[in-house]
Amino acid sequence: MTDYTASNRAHWNARTAVNAASTARYDIEGFKAGKTTLTPIDLEELSDVAGKSLLHLQCHFGLDTLSWARLGADVTGVDFSEDAIALAERLRDETGLDARFLCTDIYELPQVLDDKFDIVYTSGGVLFWLSDLDRWAKIIAHFLKPGGILYLQEEHPFLNVFDDGGEVTDLHTRYPYFHTEQPLQIEGLLPHSDPAADQRGVEYVWSYSFSDILNALIGAGLRLDYLHEFTHGSNQRFPFMEQGEDGRWRWKDASNDIPLTFSLQATKV
Repeated sequence: MTDYTASNRAHWNARTAVNAASTARYDIEGFKAGKTTLTPIDLEELSDVAGKSLLHLQCHFGLDTLSWARLGADVTGVDFSEDAIALAERLRDETGLDARFLCTDIYELPQVLDDKFDIVYTSGGVLFWLSDLDRWAKIIAHFLKPGGILYLQEEHPFLNVFDDGGEVTDLHTRYPYFHTEQPLQIEGLLPHSDPAADQRGVEYVWSYSFSDILNALIGAGLRLDYLHEFTHGSNQRFPFMEQGEDGRWRWKDASNDIPLTFSLQATKV
């Protein structure tokens, strides 16, 4: 395990408690009462999961994983944070949902899991934590059955060039768009789930362009079925965004049409 991974794991162990306490973003009690944490995009584009095996990569503490279980999927959630997986297992037991959770680094998953899946799912601020996107895509292909699909919903990679600190008042570039081998070291970034939590720490993240993402999947032998872009997102990435009645976040300035989210589906042929 690299120093980068160890630092990020410690960060996500600490962030688990902050996120679990957030009613605005995660709302654990609402989930226990029957609410889904899946986005409208998820539910529209990945609508038929009943009876299918689903592998959720970078699942955090499993609310999306368990939401898919409620829809009838046979789910396995994976995350490298011990605290997150421990909470996921408690939530599974409290809700009585059928789910399996594994605590492991994604790059070590082929050494601890033998199954093949109908669906690999990953969503919501996951790609920039990965140090090797080509290897990530090959691991996805490894775990898919022939004809199985990857479904990815993610923050738009172009957003990652902008300063998203809590005090910014407009869009200005701060970070690279194209990939660099060495990660960006970000200190003092507040969690989007609770900007008042004042959680400080060091994170290491990697920039990836849209072409990096698509070429990694194509290079792993996956066929791109569709790519969609949206002007709404699931969190307040920047202070100058507002939340609509549908729970989605958009730019306050309606003339700003920079996309916030994309989704794609790719099939193992």
